[in-house]
Amino acid sequence: MRLNSQATTIDLTIGGKDYTIHQSPTLLNRPGSTTGAVIWKITPLVASWLGSPDNFLWKTGALSTSSNILELGCGISGLVGLVLSPLISRYVLTDQIYVARLVEKNLEENLVVSQQRKSSQKRKGKPPSTANPVNLRFTTLDWELDEVTSFSSLTESSQDDVTASFDAVVACDCIYNETLIEPLVQTCADVCRLRQRQPSCPEDANDIQNYDRAPAPALCIVAQQLRDPEIFEGWIKAFSRRFRVWRVPEEALSTELRANTGFVVHIGVLKNDAAAGP
Repeated sequence: MRLNSQATTIDLTIGGKDYTIHQSPTLLNRPGSTTGAVIWKITPLVASWLGSPDNFLWKTGALSTSSNILELGCGISGLVGLVLSPLISRYVLTDQIYVARLVEKNLEENLVVSQQRKSSQKRKGKPPSTANPVNLRFTTLDWELDEVTSFSSLTESSQDDVTASFDAVVACDCIYNETLIEPLVQTCADVCRLRQRQPSCPEDANDIQNYDRAPAPALCIVAQQLRDPEIFEGWIKAFSRRFRVWRVPEEALSTELRANTGFVVHIGVLKNDAAAGP
C-alpha cells in the first residue's frame, strides 16, 4: 500500500522531526519498473518503530549508539536511514542504481534541514541534535548481480576488527516477487556472515576477560506487508533454511504497526555455515 503514488513529494513527521521525501510516480508507472520509485505505507511505520527508545531492540542492547546497520532495498526515500542514522554509528542504504538520484536527493535535502535546525539550536542556546550526516550513505547493490564479500566494499571504510561487519540488516517491504526471494535471502546471509568471520575468541585460551568482547551475531530484521500467501510461504521457507527465525509479537510492535492488518516483522540470526541448508 503506497502513501500517495501520484504525489512527487511526501511530507512526514517521525519522532518529532519533519521529512520531505521526493518520489517518482512516472518511474513507477513505466513498463518493467520496480516498486522502489515511491514510498510505501509500511516504511514510515517501521522507521518510527525502529527509532523509538521503547523498542525492545534498544532496551536489550541489540541496537546501540555503536551499531552499524545495512539496509537492503531502501527505495528512493532513504527514510529508515534518515531516522536511525542520528542514533547509531553508521547506516548504509543499498538498492539498484535506478533509485540513486532520488535517494541522494532525499538524503541531501533532509540532512541539510537537520543541520540548519542544529545551527538554530546552537544560536538559541539549546543543545544540538545528534544528527551526523557523515555516517549515512547510499551505495548500489543488486541482489541478483552483486556479491557481498567485505564490510569495506559497502562502506568505503578501511576499518576492520571491531567494525568489520554489520550489527543488523534491515529489509523493509522487499518481498513482493517470488523470483527475488532467493537472491534476497542469499544477500541477507552474505551480509550476516561477515560477522561470523570475525574472531569470536581470544588467541590465548586462558584470556578469559576477552571472551566478553566476542561480537553478538548480526540480526536480520525483515518487515513486510503480507500480500500473497504463496510468496510469503516461499520466503519464510527460504529464510528459515539459513536463519533461525522469530516473528516479533504484536505487543512488541508499535501501535501504528499493530493497527495495520497484514504488517509483520521477523528477526533472523544466521545459522552456522554447517547448519545452513543449500
